[in-house]
Amino acid sequence: MRIAVVGLGKIGLPLAVQYASKGHTVVGVDVNPRTVELVNAGKEPFPGEAHLAEKLDAVVAAGSLSATTDYAVGIPGSDAVVVVVPLFVDDVTDQPDFGWMDSATHDLAANLTAGCLVSYETTLPVGTTRTRWKPMLEQDSGLTEGVDFHLVFSPERVTTGRTFQDLRRYPKLIGALSDAGTARAKAFYESVLDFDVRDDLPRPNGVWDLGTAEAAEMAKLAETTYRDVNIGLANQFGAFAQTHGIDIYSVIEACNSQPFSHIHQPGIAVGGHCIPVYPRLYLSVDPDATIVREARRVNAAMPAKVVSEVAEALGGLSGLRVAVLGAAYRGGVKETAFSGVFATVKAIAARGGIPVVHDPMFSDDELRTLGFEPYHLGEPVDAAIIQTDHSVYRCLVPDNMPGVRLLFDGRHVLSSDWKGVRPSVIGQGVTCKATLPDESL
Repeated sequence: MRIAVVGLGKIGLPLAVQYASKGHTVVGVDVNPRTVELVNAGKEPFPGEAHLAEKLDAVVAAGSLSATTDYAVGIPGSDAVVVVVPLFVDDVTDQPDFGWMDSATHDLAANLTAGCLVSYETTLPVGTTRTRWKPMLEQDSGLTEGVDFHLVFSPERVTTGRTFQDLRRYPKLIGALSDAGTARAKAFYESVLDFDVRDDLPRPNGVWDLGTAEAAEMAKLAETTYRDVNIGLANQFGAFAQTHGIDIYSVIEACNSQPFSHIHQPGIAVGGHCIPVYPRLYLSVDPDATIVREARRVNAAMPAKVVSEVAEALGGLSGLRVAVLGAAYRGGVKETAFSGVFATVKAIAARGGIPVVHDPMFSDDELRTLGFEPYHLGEPVDAAIIQTDHSVYRCLVPDNMPGVRLLFDGRHVLSSDWKGVRPSVIGQGVTCKATLPDESL
């Protein structure tokens, strides 16, 4: 097949490479000339995706994958077009901002040719495929969906850093607008993906038809919104446990020892492209989802809550140097999308503290570009907050932060011995060096 992938970001590019590795001819379309240049040179435009560098080099060298900024080059004659363009949520209105996706769809439609399957993989509010993309594609192309082309929604279900692994691990969900579209989508994805055998699933791993585009849209929103609600519940459990002297982590471990409980861990922030965003996409079509709304509120408030507890324990933050450990939204990933670092730094500064940021994956210049003052382990600091679960933070010792009076482990990752004193974590009272009799800490 000839396949076009629109959007060569952290999901789109690995998808394009995967398709090309299965023997198809793939053209990637992206608005960023630099991304296109790097892809055509066989070089990954972003770090951190396992196996992408070698796979990309191989398919480009074989002539199976190329990239362009021109829709007129990439789209015409394609058997399938897969769209993975970002969808944003307006921070003021909490409504989806379709600007980039609308633009990509108009350009795609203007170059669409008969016989093509168009698949949207970007997470969408329920109803978008049928009520927004279908009429837009038909109007701009002059073609009729279900007759001249077929439209399907098939949500990406991968995590950056392990995309190729996840493509094999999870069933590929599809929801088309017609039986003919379903057949085309099923045949397409079976030809570009491989699936691990999984005995834990109710049916064989592979392409799963959910019957309608709306069902597939809701499935992606539901599986990610569930996680935000679960974490919100864990954070509320942690707050209650703290007031009653209960170890919330041992409670959660005990609960999850039977198969009907899957309580997540409390934490300082919920970040990334997915979990903080998709609940708001769901709320845009279901304003009565009060549980979802409250969980989002609880999780969004966690960075300021942690900083408030640190400030109270220290008698204020005015003039104190506070290190935020981790700019990335999760460990091992060089990505700051919706990272808790922004709210944490803002809360420290609002209380008169001097926030500094450390992250082993970012250079000093990169941290400054993000608006942060870099911090290096070994430099004096009054307090520190672990914001990201990078592996390097598991073995921190007091000598790494001379003068530190309080360490708040916002991810419950610290494994090193702090001379018998447990650093503060969510769900437990905050202690600091100034209140401890052992000044050798």
